[in-house]
Amino acid sequence: MAIRQIRVLGDEILTKRSKEVKEVTDKVKVLIDDMLDTMYDARGVGLAAPQVGILKRIVVIDVSEEADDPIILINPEILETSGEQTGPEGCLSVPGKVGIVTRPDHVKVKAYNENMEEVTYEGDELLARAFMHEIEHLDGVMYVSHVEGKLHDADEYYAEEGE
Repeated sequence: MAIRQIRVLGDEILTKRSKEVKEVTDKVKVLIDDMLDTMYDARGVGLAAPQVGILKRIVVIDVSEEADDPIILINPEILETSGEQTGPEGCLSVPGKVGIVTRPDHVKVKAYNENMEEVTYEGDELLARAFMHEIEHLDGVMYVSHVEGKLHDADEYYAEEGE
């Protein structure tokens, strides 16, 4: 396991479409483990492979309080969305910043797990936001393109909001 460097806004790789994963090799398993280590180390709730410089359709997410219930999505597809939520959103590739983004409040996703078994997940609120945010990374789209208004300094924003 290793902590990988997180690519930041302005890095060209973050604007590219990722390639489908055909099989889970030992190299892919190491990548998934490294992505989890990197996400937890950075105190994030999600990470997409392009954020560590790899153009593969792999996402890891963990919105649990204890950060011990990871979701691994390989070649994810959004099946359904419903509702709407508007709130602050940040990104490990845009450190120290937050923006207001409107996303679906409920998302259903189909993907493959680390054993290439088909899985389906449904998520509300933060998990729905994470699904949308991370899957968009696989298509070279970053949340800053959805921000309503301007980006805010995260520390200042949360201090003002009392969070």
